[in-house]
Amino acid sequence: MRFREYISLIRKSLRGEEYDYTQGNLKKAIVLLAIPMILELSLESVFAVVDMFFVSRLEDSSLAIATVGLTESLLTLVYTVGIGLSTGITAIVSRRTGEKDTEAASHAAAQAILLSAVISVILTIAGVLYAPDLLQMMGARPEVVERGTHFARIMMGSSSLIILLFLINGIFRGVGNPLIAMKSLWLASLLNIILCPLLIYGADLGLEGAAIATTIGRSSGVLYQLYCLKKGSLHLNLRISHFRWNKPLIKDIIGLSWPATLQFFIQSGSWIFMAYLVSSTGSTEASAGYQIAIRNIVFFILPAWGLSNAAATLVGQNLGAKDPARAEKSVILTCWYNSVFMAVVMLLFLIFPKPIIGLFTEEPGVSAYAVQSLRIIGSGYIFYGIGMVMIQALNGAGDTRTPTWINFAGFWMVQIPLAWLLASYFDLGPIGVFIAIPAAESLVAILAWYYFRRGRWKEVQI
Repeated sequence: MRFREYISLIRKSLRGEEYDYTQGNLKKAIVLLAIPMILELSLESVFAVVDMFFVSRLEDSSLAIATVGLTESLLTLVYTVGIGLSTGITAIVSRRTGEKDTEAASHAAAQAILLSAVISVILTIAGVLYAPDLLQMMGARPEVVERGTHFARIMMGSSSLIILLFLINGIFRGVGNPLIAMKSLWLASLLNIILCPLLIYGADLGLEGAAIATTIGRSSGVLYQLYCLKKGSLHLNLRISHFRWNKPLIKDIIGLSWPATLQFFIQSGSWIFMAYLVSSTGSTEASAGYQIAIRNIVFFILPAWGLSNAAATLVGQNLGAKDPARAEKSVILTCWYNSVFMAVVMLLFLIFPKPIIGLFTEEPGVSAYAVQSLRIIGSGYIFYGIGMVMIQALNGAGDTRTPTWINFAGFWMVQIPLAWLLASYFDLGPIGVFIAIPAAESLVAILAWYYFRRGRWKEVQI
C-alpha cells in the first residue's frame, strides 16, 4: 500500500467505521484493527509511568518510587485476572462474530461481565485488608511498608475497575470495534495525567493523591465502556435477558479463561519474584532503579501487545468464518510488523538509556541501576515482539492451554531459577536478575513460534 492509503486507513480506523475482517485486503484489516489497539495500550502504559514520574518529585522520592513499583507488582496479579478473563471472552466473541451470530456474542459478553463482578469483589476485599502484609511479602523494607500502606490500599481497592476495564475492552476487541476500547483508555489516562499533579501537589495529598487520581481515571473509563455497551452496535446488542445467570455458558467462559489467567499468573508471578530478588539482593536504590526501568519497558511493550491483540481478533474471526489459511497469514504479517517496531525500540534502549532514565530521576545510585536494567532487558525486544504475537494468536484461536505450558517452561523453569542462580549463587545481585529476563523471554518466543507452526490451533472448537 502507498503512504496515502495508509493515512486514509488510519483516519478510517479512528472514525470507528464497521468492517468485515474476514474478507478483503489483509494488510488493510491489520491496520484498521491495530491502530486503535496500539493507541489503546499506549495509553494503558501511561498509567505505569505517570504515577512514577510525579511521585519521583516528592521529597522522599526513593521510598515513594519503591512503593509505587512494589504496589504495581502486586497489581499484576489483578491484571492477570483481568487479562485472563479478557483473553477468554475475546476468543469466544471473535469466533461468534466471525460466524455472524450477534445474539450469541452479546450473551457471552454479558455473562463474562457477571462473572468478573463476582471475582472483583473478592479481590478488592482481600487487597484492602491485607495491603501491608502483601507489601512485606514482596520484600519491602519497614519504612516502605509504613509509607506506602495507604497508597497500596487505595490501588488494591480499585481491583474491580481494573478487571472491568480489561474485560470490556476485550469484548469490544473481539467484535472488531477497538476504537471504543481505545477511547475508554484515553479518557482514563488523560484524567490521571491531569489529576495526578493536582492531587499530589495542589491538594498536598502526596503519594495517596497519585492513587486517587488513578482510581478516578479508571472509573471514568469503565463508565464510558458501560455507556457504549448500553448503546449497542452492529455486532453487539446487550439486553437485560443476557444477564440472567447461564451456568453452561459461564462454565465455557471459565474453561477458556482459567488457563489464560494461569498463563498470565505464571508470567506476572515470575515478574513479582524478579522484583523481590532485586529488592532482597540489592538496595532500595536498586529496587527504585529497576522499577523505573520496568515502567519504561512496559510503556513500549504495551503498544506491541496492542498489535498482538489485532492478531488474536483476526484469528478468532477468520476461524469463525472457516478460513484458517487467512487466519495464519494474518499472524505472520502481524509478527513481521511487530518485530520491526520492537527492533527500533531495542536500539533506542541500547543507545539512549541515560536520557530516558533522566526524565524520572537524577539520583546517581538509582539512575545507574535503571540504565543497566534498561539496556540488558531491552536487548531481547525483538524476541518479545515475536513471542507476543504467537502467544496471542494461540489465545485468539481458543488454545489457551498451550501458551500456559510455554509460559511455565520459560518463566518458572528457566527465568526464576536462572535469576536466583545469577543473583545469589554467583553473587551478581540485581544484574543477574536483569540478565535472566531476556534469556527466558527469548525461549518463550522460540517455543511459541514452534507450536504455532505446528498448526493444531486451527482445529480448536469453541
